[in-house]
Formats: sequence, structure tokens, C-alpha cells
Amino acid sequence: MPETHQSDLLGGIASTEVHRLFFALMPDAPTRERLAAVAVGLKAARPDLRARWIHPDRYHATLHFLGDHVALRPSLVDGSVAAADKVRAMLFTWTLDTATSFRGREPPCVLQGVETCEPLQQLWQALGKSLALAVQGVRFERSFTPHVTLAYSHGAMLQELAVEPVTWPVTEFALIHHVVGQGAYQILGRWPLADS
Repeated sequence: MPETHQSDLLGGIASTEVHRLFFALMPDAPTRERLAAVAVGLKAARPDLRARWIHPDRYHATLHFLGDHVALRPSLVDGSVAAADKVRAMLFTWTLDTATSFRGREPPCVLQGVETCEPLQQLWQALGKSLALAVQGVRFERSFTPHVTLAYSHGAMLQELAVEPVTWPVTEFALIHHVVGQGAYQILGRWPLADS
């Protein structure tokens, strides 16, 4: 899709594209289907919840958000790839069994696990430490609440609700580029987790 532009106040040309870069876990097809089934169940259980539901192709769990940018800087991508190359982590399984909302202008309806998944926390920490050494000028979160966003509600909050557990076998993490409002996610790299 061609880049769109608008004239700025000085008469020049300014890009209106927003390039989003982040590391994430991307579900395999069976896990994506189970997540979608939970979303269908939530719609049925809460018909009063006015929400913008995420397409299953967009399901993911963000590990580290690397910012929104007017252009994707090669140095940022290269540094992120170099950081990921240094991460070593084991295969693990993550269980998501609780639906709830986070606060916000459009409160996200999310799925998360009631139990802390230690291997996931360790992966987040290892990647964060590596990124801090390899990437300049990016602020990283000091805490991590792993979740998958299923929808953005229009004001209403979803009270914590137990759902049919989704068991997600985590085998890799990925670096994702997305032009906000346009097309599918572009996967810039995948890093498999070790099985032993």
C-alpha cells in the first residue's frame, strides 16, 4: 500500500504512517483457534459488552514494545535482531484461564493466566536485558503482565471471569513490524526456544 502524506504547517510533506515495532509471542493455528473460541464465549456471556473485537490473525502476547515511529530505523531493527540473537530460553507451556479488563480510554479485554508463568517471565527478563545493551533510546517497562488482547470495549469494564483454559505451547518469539491501520503484521525475525 502506498505511503500517505499530509502537508505540514511549513508547507513540507509529513508522513502519516505510524510504524510499530515489538517483540511478541505469536500463537500457532490450534492455539489461535482456542483463543478465538474464548472470544466467542465472552461475546455470548456478555452481550451487553460493546466492544471492537480483534481479528484472530492479530492475536499475540507482547514481550517488549519498541515504540511507534514515523519511519522504521534500520539501526533499531538491527539492534533488536542482535539482542534477540543472544537470548537463550527453554520451551514452555503457558496457560491462559482468566478474562478481565485493563483500564484505559477503550479498556482492553484481555486473557491471562491466574498463575504466574515463570519461564515466560524469565524470557521477558532475558530479552529485556539484551535489548538494554543493544538498543539505545527505547524505554522498557519495569514490570510485565503477560496477556492476549481479545477486544477493546467502549467504556465498559470486564470483571475478572474464569474461562475454559487455553494451553499455549510456546516454541518461539518474534520481532513484529506493523503499520498501524494497515494490513497484516510483518514478521522480521523468529527465534526458536530450546528443547533441552
